Amino acid sequence: MMTGLGKALIGLGILLIVIGAVLLAAGRVGLPLGRLPGDFTYKSKNVTVFFPLGTSILISIVLTAILYLISRLGR
Repeated sequence: MMTGLGKALIGLGILLIVIGAVLLAAGRVGLPLGRLPGDFTYKSKNVTVFFPLGTSILISIVLTAILYLISRLGR
């Protein structure tokens, strides 16, 4: 049982590294992730709150499409 958990944690770690690398590459290429229309920023004297609603919706749509294609190819 513990070996399965260990493999799952290693897989999750590798997935997070890949996602981080993709986001870094997207930032260097010039994709405006985090600066899309619908991303809200509130700045006051002592507080800054950032809510990336537009970016979250875009990522959700892309991931849904990718997972849909993977599920269709798996049949």
